[in-house]
Amino acid sequence: MSKAEILLVDDESQLRFTVRRFLESRDYAILEADSCKAALETCRASRPDAIVLDYNLGDGDALSLLPSLQQVVPDTPILILTAHAEVDLAVRAMKLGAEYFLTKPVELAALHLIIERALENQRNRLKVVANESRVARDFQDAFLGQGPAIHQLAHLAKNALRTQNPILIQGETGAGKGTLAMWLHNNSSRSKEACVDLNCAGLSRELLESELFGHEKGAFTGAIASKMGLLEIAHRGTVFLDEIGDADLMVQAKLLKVIEDKSFRRLGDIRDRHVDVRLIAATHHNLHELIKEKKFRSDLYFRISTVLLKIPSLRERLEDMPLIARALLEKIAVNLKHAEMEMTADALAALQRYSWPGNIRELRNVLERAALLADDGMIKPRHLQFEFETDGQPSDASPSAFGDTKLTLSDMERIYIEKIIQEENGRIERAAQRLGVPRSSLYKMIKAMGINVSKGPSASL
Repeated sequence: MSKAEILLVDDESQLRFTVRRFLESRDYAILEADSCKAALETCRASRPDAIVLDYNLGDGDALSLLPSLQQVVPDTPILILTAHAEVDLAVRAMKLGAEYFLTKPVELAALHLIIERALENQRNRLKVVANESRVARDFQDAFLGQGPAIHQLAHLAKNALRTQNPILIQGETGAGKGTLAMWLHNNSSRSKEACVDLNCAGLSRELLESELFGHEKGAFTGAIASKMGLLEIAHRGTVFLDEIGDADLMVQAKLLKVIEDKSFRRLGDIRDRHVDVRLIAATHHNLHELIKEKKFRSDLYFRISTVLLKIPSLRERLEDMPLIARALLEKIAVNLKHAEMEMTADALAALQRYSWPGNIRELRNVLERAALLADDGMIKPRHLQFEFETDGQPSDASPSAFGDTKLTLSDMERIYIEKIIQEENGRIERAAQRLGVPRSSLYKMIKAMGINVSKGPSASL
């Protein structure tokens, strides 16, 4: 992450030199201006994190400059230095948007402390705005589990923290892409700054542009006031764009400019704004296919996929089901004010037999519903209600799936094994993992039951 930038505005070059040397020694990047005009031009070309502004300048004063600065950099803290310690002057400056009003001469150590405080206040304000736009996520552990798939993801994610490049997260709906994105932000060098997220799915181009880039007053019908976009709110922090594969092509072009030039324009504006953000994108789509269909820009794909993280689906890590289910149940018990919640071995086995098209999100919903049905806090198979069907048939995990009561237990077992093998396209090792048995045992069962792995199920469920 780049250094915080401080703009020094003073017409005395010697004072600017002294303050610049001191702040540079405190690891700040310094911009300079010697007039009101130069200050505005610098703010338009860049985006300082804070402004130290002398009251008297050659072409005006701080009170006349403040309204213009508020238009150009509305959320940047401004510290005014003056030789005139007048209460009325300070009150007027505060009303116009100044954050601090200091009397010259000011000690450099005190100035440094006040700048730090102003930047921290700015971070807190942006975090509040970011939190209001973020959908709360109950399941926070991105790498819960003991299986090789999740261990590999954890290893790659930790390596990704060493770079500021964009990150692309691929995974099925409900697999935990948002949870991983928050982990990446919280463990990055930008963790003290804001993280904003936006789901691109279902948003029109106009709405997506307005949310991301903001707009000026009068930019379109209903734009009665200027609005900051999420990119500005996340300055120095992270922007997480979920389902980026659904973004409009025109928006994709603008995102490419943000990544390459670190600049953008609000809707209805004619000037570029500088922004320093780290982009994390996620999708459940195959972006290569979307590129072939001319629905996704190849240049944007190559820029966001330098670091590619693929989240395994829940059915690819069924060995982690006990840990994941237990963690979710602990949170559900707290919400329902239960002392604790448990599940029987049969209920856990039912969870491991299901294919989980909705992944962890679906698992959480199933467990929440089961917790409401289990009055004694013990979840049994009869409490589990699965939403989706497989190949037009009810879920294999539900007791009601085996609707034909004329079938024997052996028949039902054979049908179920055939179905799992068919879903795994004949891959015995994967089928054995889903069934929770060693591969050698599954081969013995196939031979004993006379199952032909090259054919589909011999009977309907």
